[in-house]
Amino acid sequence: MTGVTGVPPQPTLTDGELTLRPWRDEDIDVAHGLADDEMVRWFDFPGIPPRSGVVEAVERWRAEYADDRTVVNFVIELAGESGPVGTVEIRRLSAGVGNVSWTTYKPYRGRRVAQRAVRMLVVYAFGELGLDRLQVEVDPENRASARVAIRSGFRREGLLRGGALLQGERRDVAVYGLRRDDPRADSLLGWTALMDSVLPKKRVIAHVVVRDTGGRVLLCKVSYKRDLELPGGVVEPDEDPATGALREMQEELGFQLPLIGVLAIDWLPRWQGWGDAIEILYDGGVHDPSLLESLTPDGFEILDVAWYTAAELAELVSPLNARRLPLVLGSPDTLHNLRDGEPITEPEAPSA
Repeated sequence: MTGVTGVPPQPTLTDGELTLRPWRDEDIDVAHGLADDEMVRWFDFPGIPPRSGVVEAVERWRAEYADDRTVVNFVIELAGESGPVGTVEIRRLSAGVGNVSWTTYKPYRGRRVAQRAVRMLVVYAFGELGLDRLQVEVDPENRASARVAIRSGFRREGLLRGGALLQGERRDVAVYGLRRDDPRADSLLGWTALMDSVLPKKRVIAHVVVRDTGGRVLLCKVSYKRDLELPGGVVEPDEDPATGALREMQEELGFQLPLIGVLAIDWLPRWQGWGDAIEILYDGGVHDPSLLESLTPDGFEILDVAWYTAAELAELVSPLNARRLPLVLGSPDTLHNLRDGEPITEPEAPSA
């Protein structure tokens, strides 16, 4: 059965304990009485909404539902509780795409109300509404809502820097997404994909230390900075570090050398806009100085290459390489465990 607008009446959804249903007029006073500062903060209200504001919102939601279900806003009920315990909403953003939002009233927070309501709404949105993608937008400091998004199957997809104005302050917005064809969150593939979307992803850099028979190190003059640099670069996704080092050498110098082993593993803290990273310094071996004749710098990223002694490095390389390259060149048979170019020493044992 459909209404006068041709849109079917808003349904009631339930799992036997939690129910999503259309708004009733008697819900307005309850909702108004349960509004609190958390709702004011995250929904950017100027203050606790007056009763007339709740009336206007309910009327707007009913009209938007009648308008081809551009917005579907449900009251959340919980068995054993009288009246609404929160709300959940799906708002159509474009063809096949909807934005999900929710609130749980203060007395009922911490009881998985929002998580269960969002999961029910997802089934409704992908089923009856026929949407293909759902997304959630959350302030990164709203950790409770971020947990609800993840536990409801939404993967973190990125950050809109300064994407929202909250209490007069330009704030970032974390975007979480869920597609109709994503594996279920309770499956192994679905769960690992969720965790992969929120766990840290550390950059890996692979450089190669190539020496000549005189103990000098091969350094490249690059086009993008003043400091001389070792051959190599950032390891690409799904590429092991050694392969990345060899690929970079081929791209930069038109030549590959066998990697003998690892000379150093270094952790690099955040620096000038770069996130922290793990860097591996591979041993490219000891070669005759004439090796330079076999190298063909790409002319775009690498302008020239030459041999340099450890004593010459201080004024030619970055402070990081100025710290660690003399260590590596002085003890090439040692695996150096470094933190920002400095040796990591064993912590002292606690005194008895």
